[in-house]
This record gives sequence, C-alpha cells and structure tokens, in this order.
Amino acid sequence: MEFYHLPVLLNECIEGLAIRPDGVYLDGTAGGGGHSAAIAGHLTTGRLISLDQDPDAVAAASQRLAGLPAQVVRANFRDAGAVLQSLGVAGLNGALLDLGVSSRQLDDAARGFSYHEDAPLDMRMSQTGPSAADLVNTASREELCRILREYGEEPHAWAIAGRIVARREAKPILTTLELADTVAGALPPAVRRKHKNPSRRAFQALRIAVNGELDALSEGLDAIFECLVPGGRLAVITFHSLEDRLVKRRFAAWATACTCPPEYPVCVCGGRARARLVHRKPIAPSAAEQEANRRSRSALLRVAEKL
Repeated sequence: MEFYHLPVLLNECIEGLAIRPDGVYLDGTAGGGGHSAAIAGHLTTGRLISLDQDPDAVAAASQRLAGLPAQVVRANFRDAGAVLQSLGVAGLNGALLDLGVSSRQLDDAARGFSYHEDAPLDMRMSQTGPSAADLVNTASREELCRILREYGEEPHAWAIAGRIVARREAKPILTTLELADTVAGALPPAVRRKHKNPSRRAFQALRIAVNGELDALSEGLDAIFECLVPGGRLAVITFHSLEDRLVKRRFAAWATACTCPPEYPVCVCGGRARARLVHRKPIAPSAAEQEANRRSRSALLRVAEKL
C-alpha cells in the first residue's frame, strides 16, 4: 500500500514556523513527507532533517523528498537531541511535530490500528517491541483499567478491563475485531447505541500505551526546545485532549517568567520566560479543510518561539 498522509494545517504550519531560506529545520514526524516537502520547498541554502520511527514512513518520505535539501532518519523524535548532534547540527531555526497517526497506518489493516477491519492486534508505530496483543493478553485488570482511564478517558474502563481478562482466559485476544467485540460487550446497550464506534477510546488508549506516546512527547518537547536557537519556533499539531493538554502546559511553563507561589506579594525568584506563545489560542482547521479531510477535525496547532 502506498504511504500517504494528508498534511493537516499545512499553510498554518508554514506560516507559524516563519521559515528562513537559509535555516535549519526539523520535522519530527515525517509520515508520508507532506509537511517535510513543504518546509524543504521554502529552503535554498537551508537544511531539513525529518525523523520517523516507522520504516515504511522513512522509505516513503525519502522518496518524496529526493532532490530537496532534506535528510530522513529513522528515529523517534524523543531522541532528536542525539540525532541532531550526530549529524553535526548545532541549532534549529524551527521544528514541527504532527502527532496524528498517518492515514497509511490507519488504513493498512495489517498494522492493527483500526477497529473497522479484522487484522492482527499490533498497533506498533515502530514495528518493533511488544504489540497491543501482548499488552492485552498479559496486563492485569488493574493495569488495563489504568491505561483505558488515563489514555482513553474511558468511563467504563473497569468493566472493559474485566471483560478483556475474562475473554482471554478462554482464548487469547489476537485480532482487532476480537478486541472491538470484547470492548463493545462490556458497555451498556445505551452506550453502544449512542456511539457509532464504541471501542474508539479503548483503541486510542492501547495505542498510546503500546507506543509510549505521552512519555515520548514529553521528552521530545524538551529535547527539541533545547535545540532551538533564539527566535526558533516549535509548532505542534495534536489530535486529542491528552496531547494538547501536555503541549499547552509545557508551552505555558516556558512562557512564564515568575514561578513564585501565588501567595508571594512580589517576585523573588528572578525567573525569566524562555519562550513566547505565537498565538494566544490554538489554531483549528478551517471548515473547508475539515470537510475535505475528516481526520483533521480534532487537530489543534500550537506554536511557541524561543526567546
């Protein structure tokens, strides 16, 4: 299957990065190379480094970026600092993270991300390490409940975890539809009728857990921000509340000067803000983009500039 991914908020990202033709930029989530190609297309003597942990994405992005001032490296963006150091990059003028799962990953049933088609229960973005099937068939009910509640904000987490444990005792849960059926069976009939895809939250939670997405995001934000030169910008596209909350809080911390307790009448910490927010509120896709690409509907873009 051809690797494709409609670049979400493309024009807004390019504008937010304020690309310099001679600058050095990082795309931490190359995917199909859509955002990367647009960034590289604005460069003359500059340079783009694109990262992705998925070998399929690396191959696709490498092909799409051929002939452009860009280099594709297979790596998780949480390791951006080490990768850039190994490439001799002293500083970045800008960086982009598009945290959405690519259309190729969702639509390729064999990758196990989708609850619409039956396939091996995989969900590994890097195609290495323990799979979702490994997690579902070995984790305790308590651990499964925690994952579903924290990463999926699933109100019926305990019931779903119990149903998973009961079903795997009879037979391991090895496919996406077996998991989707198990989740649906644990939900009240009214919930199943109300939600077209009642297993959506559970699949999101397990995907985040399998790939360590929130830990990678937290580490990646810090690593990339440290690599920015003064005036360099970090743009991040999120697709669900957990990601956006983490990014919002990290950006706010960088943009806050005083860290004194609120009961202090005057500042005694002498703190200085490390960044400024380019936009006070996150940017959402236009109505036209949401209509053209339904997967963009939950996207939010935040941009911070290092001081």
